[in-house]
Amino acid sequence: MRFIFRFISIICLIIAIIVGVVDALHSVVVGQLTLAPLGESWEGFNPESLELATTLIQTYLLKEAWDPVAQWILLQPSSVVFLVLSFLFYALSYKREKPEDRFFTR
Repeated sequence: MRFIFRFISIICLIIAIIVGVVDALHSVVVGQLTLAPLGESWEGFNPESLELATTLIQTYLLKEAWDPVAQWILLQPSSVVFLVLSFLFYALSYKREKPEDRFFTR
């Protein structure tokens, strides 16, 4: 399970870097800082999956959760969202050392 979480973390980090580079290039062209929101990026990449996610969340989860939670997440910059996801999956895959292993040799 740790391997899967670590793999997802790396994929999210790669996506965050790619989106960050695209945002940086767009910012240089425009001449001011522009960060693409997750909703715009997702809609530009695959609009059908965004609609599918919307209907799944509204159908199987609380319909009231779509407006305050999901809409807020979709308005955040894509690179930041993927960086946070990468950190969360990495934290889930982290294995802590046992305290006695740090001080004693076997």
